[in-house]
Amino acid sequence: MPQVTITVRKNGPLRIDDPNGVVEMVDADGNKYDLTGKTAFSLCRCGASANRPFCDGSHKIAFQAPDTAIKIGSGPDATKVP
Repeated sequence: MPQVTITVRKNGPLRIDDPNGVVEMVDADGNKYDLTGKTAFSLCRCGASANRPFCDGSHKIAFQAPDTAIKIGSGPDATKVP
């Protein structure tokens, strides 16, 4: 099992599961976010969270982004790499 798993939730945030506490997250200026004790957290994709970059559930209003992974080796674009 990987140390860190990032799940793209349909119409929702990016869910980061970090059971070993190895993720380091920094802002644009290189300042570290305090993730002490957080084994899982969600990052906002819709921009509506009052606690950005973390998700606070605000996306439930109208955010739509049903992203799914592209299966390499199938379909008409099988030779294209995303």
